[in-house]
Amino acid sequence: MSEPEEELQEERRDNTKKKTKKTKKKKDEEEKKKKKQDHEEQVEEEEQSECLVLRGIFKLGKKSHDVLLTRTRLTWTPIVPETPTGEASVLQTGVILLQDVFAVKVKRRRAAGQQSGGPVLGVTLFYGRRRGRRLEEDTLHLHNASAEHTHTWYNTLKELLTGFSHRPRYVKVFINPSSHKKEAVYIYREHVAPLFKLADVRTDITVTERKGHALSVMKECRLDEYDGVVCVGGDGSVAELCHALVLRAQLDADSPVKPVKPALPLGIIPAGSTDVVSCSVHGVRDPVTAALHIVLGHRQQVDMCSFSSLGQLVCFGFSAMFGFGGRSLARAEKKRWMPSSRRREYALVKTLARLRPEDCQLSFLPAKKPNRDLFGHRDQDQDQDLDPEPEGEDSWTTNQGLYLSISIMSIPCLSPHTPRGLAPNTSVANGSAALIAVGNTSRSEFVKHLKRYSGSSGQFSFSFVETHCVSAVKIRPRSLTGWSEEESEEEEGDPRTTPIIQAEGQAFPWNIDGELVEIANEVVIRVHPRLITLYGEEVDEAESTVSCSCI
Repeated sequence: MSEPEEELQEERRDNTKKKTKKTKKKKDEEEKKKKKQDHEEQVEEEEQSECLVLRGIFKLGKKSHDVLLTRTRLTWTPIVPETPTGEASVLQTGVILLQDVFAVKVKRRRAAGQQSGGPVLGVTLFYGRRRGRRLEEDTLHLHNASAEHTHTWYNTLKELLTGFSHRPRYVKVFINPSSHKKEAVYIYREHVAPLFKLADVRTDITVTERKGHALSVMKECRLDEYDGVVCVGGDGSVAELCHALVLRAQLDADSPVKPVKPALPLGIIPAGSTDVVSCSVHGVRDPVTAALHIVLGHRQQVDMCSFSSLGQLVCFGFSAMFGFGGRSLARAEKKRWMPSSRRREYALVKTLARLRPEDCQLSFLPAKKPNRDLFGHRDQDQDQDLDPEPEGEDSWTTNQGLYLSISIMSIPCLSPHTPRGLAPNTSVANGSAALIAVGNTSRSEFVKHLKRYSGSSGQFSFSFVETHCVSAVKIRPRSLTGWSEEESEEEEGDPRTTPIIQAEGQAFPWNIDGELVEIANEVVIRVHPRLITLYGEEVDEAESTVSCSCI
């Protein structure tokens, strides 16, 4: 190829590249203009559809922003001047929903040691930001030196936040200083109290001194003064307060037999060793997440069970274990001097070494499927009656046999040890409980069954395991050998670990929400749909942080 031809060809390539660049540049400019136009249209739509409340200019960081406030959200867009060539810049819009904002404060410049006053710098919004199942506290600083402009925005934001009437303003707080590692007071002081103060939530605090202290206080205090109750402790403290709330509602309604739904919701700040109730309504064992659910007013209705024997109410709760679960807890209670993790592992290994079935009669009433709409939501009218429908004897299914373990759970019982829960096929508000009955089998097969709880699935795929969705359960032990006789070779327990219920004669240990209860006779468990309101949001699976290494 001659030199003139090469030069001509190279010139053509250069021209093609220039045309391509111009075309790409023009296309980019058109896209930017379109994005800017779309943003302006979006702002206009928000102004029309959501009734724009305020619009102003604030600095976020070092850049000025156009800030819009409606009744449901706050949006901000950087103010960027057009370039001399008329090119538009891509605008990065930010947004916060007011339902996630729990506090607003005026920001001022103050000297060291100055407690009040100072030049106005702007407004700060405090909100809960979601990261997976966790809620984290975050802030948005809107800078503007105009005191009049700042106070207009502050007052308007305060008024809009006041419109969230379901958020608590005054709560009764119970702290169990003895739970788990005795960190409950520290957890409340460091992680919860600052958030309550920011959100202007007033508190009336009781530090419990003994088992049953919270119950006695709840029976006497004036609950109409509060917007909610908060528990800082483990599952035992939660169970005691839930029981107290329902009993108090029954007393106030003069209904000694029929359970009555409490008017006040309960917030749970996890400070125990497993915190299955907290994990079931939050998904994590995190006090900040729990506190933010409370201040933001996130509520859900939760099923509860009543446990009775010989026609007398024992307690209200969420879960119960008979057999292996009850015996391992009874052993653990005799080793209270051990650290909780070692105590739990010791009890599991010791109970497995002496594994034996219980001879009992198991009866259950299958749950009726709840009415749901086309989207799978429950019909709210179905939740008005908190008692199961009357049943005849023909409705019950009865089995007689040997069982290593029987569990009844009205919530999934999520925990870091069992991220999918002990009862993964139930939820906190489906109006039924999961019955898991493990028949007699070899120790090795039973250990395989237990190990699968820490995995993804398969714990129920054994021939000796049966599961049912139930509304009521009856368990009648037939064995004449009670717990006391079997444990006679064990050392005597600490008198401070005396069980809640002292039955006459030989009694069998029950694990009810992590608390040891000894009952010698038939136990009847009934599910009461949506009996209590808890602060939180239901989750399908919990964060897994630890696993049991003992089996």
